[in-house]
Amino acid sequence: MFDRLEDMLAKYEELMAELNDPQLALDQARYKMVMKEQANLSPIVEAYRAYKKAQETIEESEDMLGCESDEEMRELLKEELAGAKEEMASLEEKLKILLLPKDPNDDRNVVMEIRAGAGGDEAALFAAELYRMYVHYAESRRWKTEMVEVNEIGIGGMKSVTFIISGQGAYSRLKYESGVHRVQRVPKTESGGRIHTSTATVAVMPEADEVENDIVIDPKDIRIDVFRSSGNGGQCVNTTDSAVRLTHYPTGIVISCQDEKSQLKNRDKAMRVLKAMLYEMELEKRASEEAEERRSQIGTGDRSEKIRTYNFPQGRVSDHRINLTLYKIDQIMNGDLDEVIDSLIAADQAAKLSKMNETPA
Repeated sequence: MFDRLEDMLAKYEELMAELNDPQLALDQARYKMVMKEQANLSPIVEAYRAYKKAQETIEESEDMLGCESDEEMRELLKEELAGAKEEMASLEEKLKILLLPKDPNDDRNVVMEIRAGAGGDEAALFAAELYRMYVHYAESRRWKTEMVEVNEIGIGGMKSVTFIISGQGAYSRLKYESGVHRVQRVPKTESGGRIHTSTATVAVMPEADEVENDIVIDPKDIRIDVFRSSGNGGQCVNTTDSAVRLTHYPTGIVISCQDEKSQLKNRDKAMRVLKAMLYEMELEKRASEEAEERRSQIGTGDRSEKIRTYNFPQGRVSDHRINLTLYKIDQIMNGDLDEVIDSLIAADQAAKLSKMNETPA
């Protein structure tokens, strides 16, 4: 591990020297690549330098203890030594986590799709609340949200909604949200006051990278239809053929988008969603070859897995994957998801560390 850290430190110093070269600004593609690599190495190098400093403190304190006779001074040295050892152990664990293999999709934007499940109108109302929860969470992290397609019902619910969240590290945090979300409460549509259980399915897909050509679509494989937008909107709604529907022949995937007044913008959004779906299918295909590893990772399971329950009468949210229960349902439904997601990330890292430390029999 430490040989690898020394190599990373040397690479980081090379990158910093390159960033200080005025000539680099003339090559924007190289500049962006160097900046990205430097940013990825920065937390590892920072932790490793702190580790080396703690190590030096331990060596110096031990040397001084060997020749110090003053008892008061010895006590101070012992305290310093104990503190440095504790810090060094903590930093070693931190470095192990930082060196875990990184999901190559973590820095990508995401395409999210929420669909009402069992529960009729109540499920559609819950799907709409989940959508608002993720929009508020994106806003709290200064991510951009773009609507693609929504199928609403008259009482404020959504049978389905597809949207894009753009921002640094969006997939790294939202990937844990894929699965079935369950709500338990007395629906607004229930006159008898009985608690009902309804569900909604959330799918989180990393957006395909245009630069890296993750997905190349043959124009012959797509049919593009344009039609007039419907629903609430401005003057352009129902007057221009701005809505777009893409049909991908090989998979049968159909994507519609009418959120923008521009046909070109709607087509671009629909294409981004289609590519994300095809990229997700490609990832699933690769993962099936490593099914055991994929199943062992929190947040990369099947969409049919029940991952979380929102119990309104008791004010609690329970994540079943890590046995986490929080009594702050109002805050969570308002987008305060960090405590849940941080716990999932910690559990995922612990599981990967445990697997990495396993020794073959």
